Amino acid sequence: MSTSAVVMMIVSIVIVWGGLVAAIVQLRRHPERPEDETPAGPGV
Repeated sequence: MSTSAVVMMIVSIVIVWGGLVAAIVQLRRHPERPEDETPAGPGV
């Protein structure tokens, strides 16, 4: 593999795994609430 191919592979791996880590961190900070646990407002 050429040097440019290795650099592009490393860049793409960092982008994919970095996005996964960012999504996990976001969900740990602000977890999604299931719909059945949402507080019921008046008249519901």
